[in-house]
Amino acid sequence: MATQKKTLEADYSMQEKILALYELQKIDSGIDAINKVKGELPLEVQDLEDEMAGLKTRIDNINAEIEELNTLTKQRKREVDQAKIQIGNYREQQNNVRNNREYDAISKEIEYQELEIELAEKRLKEYSAAVKVKKAALETAAAEAAERETDLNLKREELAGIEAETAPRVAELEAQAETAKQKIDERLIVAYNRIRGNVRNGMAVVTVKRDACGGCFNHIPPQRQADIRQGKKIIVCEYCGRILVADPEELTNE
Repeated sequence: MATQKKTLEADYSMQEKILALYELQKIDSGIDAINKVKGELPLEVQDLEDEMAGLKTRIDNINAEIEELNTLTKQRKREVDQAKIQIGNYREQQNNVRNNREYDAISKEIEYQELEIELAEKRLKEYSAAVKVKKAALETAAAEAAERETDLNLKREELAGIEAETAPRVAELEAQAETAKQKIDERLIVAYNRIRGNVRNGMAVVTVKRDACGGCFNHIPPQRQADIRQGKKIIVCEYCGRILVADPEELTNE
């Protein structure tokens, strides 16, 4: 494939390559114009998708926290039940003690279990309050997610409609661009793409109009204009770095 491309490149003069670059620029500008119809929609869709992913993560985390609190609640309730059973057993044992020392020891155990119940009940209140806060946060996040999902679906539908409408024309232009590229050296295409990426309006190839660069509008000296019209080499604007070409219509009129 590379050999075939190289052979094709060798069949074209520099002037033909420059004209092909100019045609490629017009084609890409046409694609840019179509993409402008989409406006900020692609970015808006991406932002909403990212926001939805963030909200889903937040909702999952809140649900996990609620589940953990529910697990701790069950654990503390079991501890309370076990402590009450222990207290009941200790009270029965108190009825059968043989001396005060045994009675006092059992009393301390009962007191310890009662403190454990008190602490567990305090924790249960804290868990209950925390669950209420988490559920409120969950409702807020779920409502926000539902709102964002509605916005996202609308944006997606709008974008899909534009893409469906413009897809045939874009495909046609992309095919034309591939044809134009067959006449251009790979290194020129690389340079062209680099310039397009560096300029705000995507215009890497511009014509000289009224003795000025069609990109930055700085004056082009007469001798340099003559070199541009001859089309024997690639000439770039010394001010903005764009590739300069003679206006094909002016060359025809000459």
